[in-house]
Amino acid sequence: MRSLNDKKAFSEPRISVIIAFYKRIDFLDLILDYLNVQSNMHFELIIAEDCNDKETVEYIGKKQSALSYPILHVFQDDIGFRKNRILNAALRIATTDKLVFLDGDCIPHKEFVDQYIKNLAFGIAGFGRRVMLGQEFTSALLKSKYKFKLSLKSILFSDSKKIEESIYLPLTIRKRADSSGIWGCNWGIMKDDLLRVNGFDEDYVHACVGEDLDVEHRLKLNGIRFKSLKNRAIVYHLYHKENYSKDAFEINKALFMEKCKANNCYCRNGIDKLNTELLSIK
Repeated sequence: MRSLNDKKAFSEPRISVIIAFYKRIDFLDLILDYLNVQSNMHFELIIAEDCNDKETVEYIGKKQSALSYPILHVFQDDIGFRKNRILNAALRIATTDKLVFLDGDCIPHKEFVDQYIKNLAFGIAGFGRRVMLGQEFTSALLKSKYKFKLSLKSILFSDSKKIEESIYLPLTIRKRADSSGIWGCNWGIMKDDLLRVNGFDEDYVHACVGEDLDVEHRLKLNGIRFKSLKNRAIVYHLYHKENYSKDAFEINKALFMEKCKANNCYCRNGIDKLNTELLSIK
């Protein structure tokens, strides 16, 4: 682990925002800027990097002085897709009782952190949805940053998709959870509830299914209820080419079906056997 904070005082964190990150520092820069204008700044950020890139360390070291929240950085060698392993590493160092997961290609709405702080409780996890920003809009956003705000108005006539997900409805009350399940890029849970199922299953070594459907299935087996935060916890997914193949998806899907048949809420290859080579730098 690297702690890349200076001596500035931060607000006492009430939730840990964990970003699964790989390579795209231009995306990360946008995300960190938008986290810096959250309506609720009582959080710590953990960058969970499925790589060991010196450029990331240098970037965070320079960026930290401009941010109003502390950053921790966990990393591992880049020897294939091991997202679940690095998420378990981040889970281990989180200092708060509440966790929210964000991917390194998703920008949070300004109320994102506040909604998760308000809605997570023991036995209750939460999840939101994502707006799919188009290629042209993403390119313009990367070039201009704050020249326009991310909102329904700014993306309405763009090449983006799932625009309806950008409508912020803070007082929405939903009696039933969204039936389509969680996305790994936008969900939160109490830390102890996730530890009770042994965190993320590291048997999944390909993208998709393993970091969301599997953990959701095991949490439900353990009695966790999922609360929809659709139109409240919003993220904006930056456009990029898909980084997983159909073959990889089928491998993960088959593994998931096997695990569903076993019906175990506690995965064997999870956080309790984590063997890291992480460094600690004060």
